Amino acid sequence: MPSFSAARPSPSIPDLESRTVPEDHDDLRLWLRMLTCCNLIENEIRSRLRTEYETTLPRFDLMAQLLRVPGGMKMSELSRHMMVTNGNITGITDQLEKEGLVERVKVATDRRSSLIRLTAKGKRSFRKMAQSHEQWVRSLFGGLSEKSRDQLFEALGELKLLTQPRIAGRSGLSR
Repeated sequence: MPSFSAARPSPSIPDLESRTVPEDHDDLRLWLRMLTCCNLIENEIRSRLRTEYETTLPRFDLMAQLLRVPGGMKMSELSRHMMVTNGNITGITDQLEKEGLVERVKVATDRRSSLIRLTAKGKRSFRKMAQSHEQWVRSLFGGLSEKSRDQLFEALGELKLLTQPRIAGRSGLSR
């Protein structure tokens, strides 16, 4: 296992990784470093969405799902894709519908079901946010060399391939 030689974050900004000690095993230290990086990036994206677009990451994610399926998606599909409860999807959808960003369209073959889809206003709004989101992510990763980015991508892909069957076998779930 390589040594973790990168500088620790400032003591004034505690994070999960800063709680480790040199005696902790490398796997724990790696896990906490990954989690810290994810939390730092996610918190920054959440903050920017809130301040620049007065929206939340879940709303952004729901709109991203809908943009990929122009015909719309059922609530249960959105719930499954976003890995959250139907109740969460309903609350977000209600808010977005009030703002004219999504609409509910009844399914002709099933009176109880509706498809949720972006309105024209929703598509314009999301595309603007998505463009900013891409710039933010690029700037957050911008300090990594192409080589480091490629190595990190490959290493995390390897970890994903190793982890998925272990989790699926243990829980009886497949991803």
